This record gives sequence, structure tokens and C-alpha cells, in this order.
Amino acid sequence: MIAVILLSIATFISTLLGGLFAIKYKDKLHYIMAFAAGVLLGVVAFDIFPEIIQQVKTYDFNPISIMIALVLGFLIFHILEKSILIQHCHDEECFLHHKHPDIGLASALALAGHSFMDGLGIGLGFQVSPAVGLLVAVAVISHDFTDGMNTVSLMLSNKNSDKKSKLLLLLVAITPILGALSTLFFTVPAYFLTLYLGFFAGFLLYIGASDILPEAHSKQSSYKLMGLTVLGTLFIFIITRLI
Repeated sequence: MIAVILLSIATFISTLLGGLFAIKYKDKLHYIMAFAAGVLLGVVAFDIFPEIIQQVKTYDFNPISIMIALVLGFLIFHILEKSILIQHCHDEECFLHHKHPDIGLASALALAGHSFMDGLGIGLGFQVSPAVGLLVAVAVISHDFTDGMNTVSLMLSNKNSDKKSKLLLLLVAITPILGALSTLFFTVPAYFLTLYLGFFAGFLLYIGASDILPEAHSKQSSYKLMGLTVLGTLFIFIITRLI
């Protein structure tokens, strides 16, 4: 129990530092977002998909149901985003550039849900064994820095205030602790966790390709920005290979 609590607190610190970094350098937000887009692609390709494949092989799950969850994750957030734009955007610039505070809020809340599941993963890992729990915790702490950056980037790029961005950052930072503590009271069937992974992969693909990457190149396109996206993907690849 003590190890779970301490490691979940480390995820809080990592997420908070990532978000504060993005706030401090918000004048260079397009560079941060270019890197973040690569991070999201890397998380899907080198973290989530391999875990899904492993779960399918281990438990003989139906892969079609997981891919349906992925498509639903992509489409539900697409519909949510466009519904917000239709309801609240009354000028052409808002609609064309997909910018509205509610979109940033919805994105940050979805990341908070992911962070809760990160904490859940730490707790469930320790239910398997201390070694597995520690391995999962190291992986979560490593990428939670970028979760903090992504939260702030999505909030600020959608015209939210610094104050509201910090509040959502705090929520995303706290949720891993709540997720880890919740595993002291119940267990989650592997099948539902795998469905969640598919759903969240679809969400990440959507915000990476439709929101973050276009926003990074909205003012200018350069080889530097493209290089940062590649670097973000490579960063996650290295992290997942080392852990």
C-alpha cells in the first residue's frame, strides 16, 4: 500500500512539472505542441497497441471489439468537438480553426480519465507482483510529464485562461493518485481494461492528428516543427524500450 501511494504521488509531481513547463514557455507553444503530437503518436504505437496485442494473445480476446472501441473513441470525440463548435462558434475563424474553450476543457477531462487509469494500472500491477507494479509505475511517471504538457497545451490553444489551465492541470495530476488508491478496494476485469485501451487510443489519434498537430503548424510550417514531432515519437519509442 505504501509503495502504491508513494509512486502515485510521483506521477502527480511529474504531471505537474510537465504542465508548468508548458505554461512557462507558452510563447513557444507551437513547438511544444509539435513535440506533443509526436508523443501521442508514440504512446499509441509503442505503448497502447503492444499492450492491446499482448492482452489479446494472453486472454484470446476478440480483437474486433477492441477495434470498435478504438473507432468509437475517435468518432465520439470528433462528434463532441464538432457539436461544441456548432453550438458555440458564431464566427468563421472559430469554426475553421477548431478553437473553443469547451473543446480544450473536454480534451483535458479526457486526459484526466486517462490519468486515473494510469494510477489504476499502477495499483493493479502491484496486485500481480511488486516487480510488475514498479515497472508500470516507472512507465507511467516517465510519460506523465508529457501528459501535463498536453493538458496545458490543449487548454491554452483553445483560448482558455492560465488560471483555468492550471486548475485542469491540477485535476489531471491528482487523478493518478485516486486511480491507484481505488485499486485497494476492487479489481477490474482485464477485458474491460483492454476495451478502454482501444477507446483511448482512438481518442489520442484524433486529438493528435486533428487538434494538436494542425495547431502546431497553424502559424508556420517548418522542418524544425516536423523534426520535433519525429523527436516526440522517438522519445516515447526509447522510453518504452528501456522500461
